[in-house]
Amino acid sequence: MSNLPPLSLTTFPRLLKHHAEVRGDRPAMREKDLGIWQTWTWRDVLAEVRPLACGLAALGVKRGDRVALIGANRPRIYFSIAAAQCLGAIPVGLYQDAVAAEILYMFQNAEIRHAIVEDQEQVDKMLEIKREAPHIAHIIYDDPRGLKHYTQSELMSFEKLQELGRDYDAKHPGFLDAEIEKGTAEEPAAMFTTSGTTGNPKGVVHTHSALIDRARVACALENLTDREEILAYLPPAWIGQNIFSYAQALTAGFCVNCPEAAGTVTADMREIGPTFYFAPPAVLERLLTSVTIRMEDAGSVKRGMYKYFMDVANKVGGRLLDGKPVGLGERLLYWLGDLTVYGPLRNALGMSRVRVAYTAGEAIGPDLFRFYRSLGINLKQLYGSTETAVYVCVQPNGQVRADTVGPPVEGVEIKVAGNGELLIKSPGLLKEYFRNPGATAEVLTNDGWYHTGDAGFLDAEGHLRIIDRAKDVGKMAGGGMFAPKYIENKLKFFPFIKEAVAFGDRRERVCAFVNIDMEAVGNWAERRGMPYGGYVDLASNPAVYDLIRECVEKVNADLAQEEKLADSQIARFLILHKELDADDGELTRTSKVRRGFIGEKFGVLVDAMYSGKSEQFIETQVKFEDGRTGQVSATLRIADAKTFAPVKRAA
Repeated sequence: MSNLPPLSLTTFPRLLKHHAEVRGDRPAMREKDLGIWQTWTWRDVLAEVRPLACGLAALGVKRGDRVALIGANRPRIYFSIAAAQCLGAIPVGLYQDAVAAEILYMFQNAEIRHAIVEDQEQVDKMLEIKREAPHIAHIIYDDPRGLKHYTQSELMSFEKLQELGRDYDAKHPGFLDAEIEKGTAEEPAAMFTTSGTTGNPKGVVHTHSALIDRARVACALENLTDREEILAYLPPAWIGQNIFSYAQALTAGFCVNCPEAAGTVTADMREIGPTFYFAPPAVLERLLTSVTIRMEDAGSVKRGMYKYFMDVANKVGGRLLDGKPVGLGERLLYWLGDLTVYGPLRNALGMSRVRVAYTAGEAIGPDLFRFYRSLGINLKQLYGSTETAVYVCVQPNGQVRADTVGPPVEGVEIKVAGNGELLIKSPGLLKEYFRNPGATAEVLTNDGWYHTGDAGFLDAEGHLRIIDRAKDVGKMAGGGMFAPKYIENKLKFFPFIKEAVAFGDRRERVCAFVNIDMEAVGNWAERRGMPYGGYVDLASNPAVYDLIRECVEKVNADLAQEEKLADSQIARFLILHKELDADDGELTRTSKVRRGFIGEKFGVLVDAMYSGKSEQFIETQVKFEDGRTGQVSATLRIADAKTFAPVKRAA
């Protein structure tokens, strides 16, 4: 812990001032703009934050007020978080792709009067919701493009706010430093929104103490220093991105890099060469899919070399990474593979310098997990949630397994309730759900235990295994366990399946909806000379149904090996005619399936699968990116899948 700041620095503004003094000339943030990386040192960051905080004070922002932040990863979003915290205000990150109605709820619930947004798109949302939230007083925007003729009095540019702040600072010398000194560890530092899987999102309030404690524990665990580089490419409203790119950056003093755009992330990663990296399984799957497609399109010599050395990597790479014994011959082969395949592949993925990589959010397929570790990338699983400030369990080096999320980290206690639900005690727990004491009381016990809602258990080595959401774990009509998320994740381990929804609680058999991965299946079809006109056409192709059936039956074979889940093999499935979408209410903004909503919306399809039909017509309303709505209709084929007799375990 010696490389970390003193424990007396109990708030983020104090940490910022510390880094500006101790490592003022070290890079703190970079942003790629028009192809050129712009750099801010720690001293520069403090110089940006100071007038911004004073400008907010001039607008009337005070301790305890909520300030909304909506935009992609940009330095000014992070400056704004710090500026609000300097005043004791509470930054509230909201997802930039959320529609106006979703944003409105949080503005009303949290009585947010001030918003700092990225561009015209977000300004338009603010002006739309202001009709129902007239208390919104100020909307500060970063990017002025398209706003030249906007004359609303509540609009103000970022530059104008900082100019206002400089005047305020000059007229009130010592004001900001005094406000920073008033801050305490137990004051709210930020508010994050839950995913809203079953209803309106809740505002999760975290203190400076909770966020800094978890950041310090993680930095110590992985020996993170001020020399790390991280690429901030996930939504800044998500607590994980905030922990990695704000809390940990302000704890260890390392540099955060903001990519130019979503489409340039991989190229920007190659240029930056991050040493600390996070990616949910879906991102890792997409990267592997792109690699697989490139290899399938390559010449026979290159394909053969790739296959040979990846076989070597699968046998040797993980053992080398874990420090386990490896023979000289295998070491030499791996070295040669590193020279010709693994090294260039890590470079193509932008992971040449990654020292620590995490994945979380969903279960990761064993093959996918093994692929990255076999390349020499130290990918590990972690477990946590918005309410726990992310860090609950992490796989330590040398103890990395595909079937667990590791043991509890420092300060965390875990126990299992009678119904299988995991309860957690940690310094990183939420302070409360904002203005929702009932919901807070439901998850926090009087003696400090948090109800996670997840079902799982600690194995003999003290590693945590997650089964499913406790409320989603049901029973088949015959009494066997039904764990839908577990089944869905197994399906999503296949590159051809992007999303899945399983049904079966209190039923005789399990049925499932499948979304195909357009890129992977499209490439598969093209290599076989199969023409198609789009997603609907591809999804209805009989050959694609055969492809997906193979995946389903492999999952069934796996489930047959698991005593508790052998009865929940998938008997029937269909490929949906549209991709599940957050704008259509089928996914949360963090891409979690809203299973109950989907079951109701596509009830006619669920009924058709269980009534034995071989096809079903459906017409569905969809929302397009430009806000228009339309109808998509199709007659969907319903297919049967082979199930397997449960494998009897020897006594």
